[in-house]
Amino acid sequence: MTSPAASAITMFGADWCRDCIRTKKQLDGLGIEYTYVDLVADPSAADVAKEISGRTSIPVVVYPDSSHHVEPSNADVESKLRELALI
Repeated sequence: MTSPAASAITMFGADWCRDCIRTKKQLDGLGIEYTYVDLVADPSAADVAKEISGRTSIPVVVYPDSSHHVEPSNADVESKLRELALI
């Protein structure tokens, strides 16, 4: 697993995580392109997510400006996407 691309949104999550499902649904609904890193399929990627966030909570959403959210609300994600002029 490599570091997220600087020009893209990357979301680290798992299919059993309700917050991950909600955030994926939000990004999909807004038509936002992103890379989804499935921590079930690639358990070693959990180390990358922890290195980024300093926590073991998911989802971790990394934005093109290198900022990130951990377990963001829909309002948090929407606000950041607006700030970045992605919506």
